[in-house]
Amino acid sequence: MAVVIRMMRTGAKKRPAYRMVVADSRRQRDGRFLEILGHYNPIAQPFELVVHKEKVEHWLSRGAQPSEQAASLLRSLGIRKPATVVASGEEKPTAKKAEAKGKRRVPRKPSERKVRRKATRAAKKNAPAAAAPAAQA
Repeated sequence: MAVVIRMMRTGAKKRPAYRMVVADSRRQRDGRFLEILGHYNPIAQPFELVVHKEKVEHWLSRGAQPSEQAASLLRSLGIRKPATVVASGEEKPTAKKAEAKGKRRVPRKPSERKVRRKATRAAKKNAPAAAAPAAQA
């Protein structure tokens, strides 16, 4: 199970507020979570950010990966993601987004339903063109 630290939206329409939560990465943004770590109110001037530092450090030490926004907010409080330790014993910084961009994604094979839908649309698109000359004659 991949665990992430991310922001969960709360608050009213046009009045966002966020909870910082630990959740399974496969869960939806506002779905089930493991623990609440704090909250963030961007509307307040100056913005309000309350985080339980011990809980965050505990989850980071157990391998939880913060999202970009959560990591940015944690950096503003002076909480850094721990470096990963390589088998040789030397510390290596964690992977950066720039390195991830270099990887190519393998395209998925389209489902049968999508293939059928695409064929149907192509047939409908070609059908009026074939029927138009017959109507003029």
